[in-house]
Amino acid sequence: MSQDPPISRRDLLGVGAGAAAGLLAQRLGAEPTPGPACAEPTVAQTSGPYYPTHDRPDEDPDLTRVKGRTGRAAGEVIIVQGRVLDEACRPVAAALVEIWQANTHGRYDHEKDANNPRPLDPNFQSWAEMLTDAEGGFRFTTIKPGSYPADDKGWIRPPHIHFRVSRRGYHELVTQMYFAGEALNEADLIRKELSTHDQARVTVAFEPAPAPAEPGSRFGVFDITLRQAG
Repeated sequence: MSQDPPISRRDLLGVGAGAAAGLLAQRLGAEPTPGPACAEPTVAQTSGPYYPTHDRPDEDPDLTRVKGRTGRAAGEVIIVQGRVLDEACRPVAAALVEIWQANTHGRYDHEKDANNPRPLDPNFQSWAEMLTDAEGGFRFTTIKPGSYPADDKGWIRPPHIHFRVSRRGYHELVTQMYFAGEALNEADLIRKELSTHDQARVTVAFEPAPAPAEPGSRFGVFDITLRQAG
């Protein structure tokens, strides 16, 4: 059986973020989203109990390092790229994109997760914010978050990253991004509240990142559509 040739950096950058997502999904056997995905708003989800509430001295888009420390965060390095668009598929420039997540061990750097026996990672930034560029683009480097118990009844949350996106003239969006192929996805009580279509739109297939990205890192595309206010 012949194998598809690897997706090149030129392929990914040349076709744009949305089409790149389709290329990656096809290679991993996932269903590509039919039609223009930007034509409908991204589904809202809970922010959870761990939205950052205290001052963060470091908020740049590389979560694998903490300013003033020489160590590197533990875990698998991933690169997430996407665009923020409106319902007419136009780019939303200068949108504020906030992200937060658990570390590779499945623990949040948050006071409400203080009783979690899993270790903190002093070299993991855990939160970041960035503004989209003129084409609505954003990009950040982080580690794949670990899963963790969400209650004492056996519910284990799958790896996910929280997003909060805001821009004047648009409804603020809080949502979550999931990882394709995770066994815990189908049993997750939060993800199960979504339709099959919306589950697919917030689930990202990752592939080995093309050069010049760090060897061993993985790359995925997550586009977001905001709903205009008024």
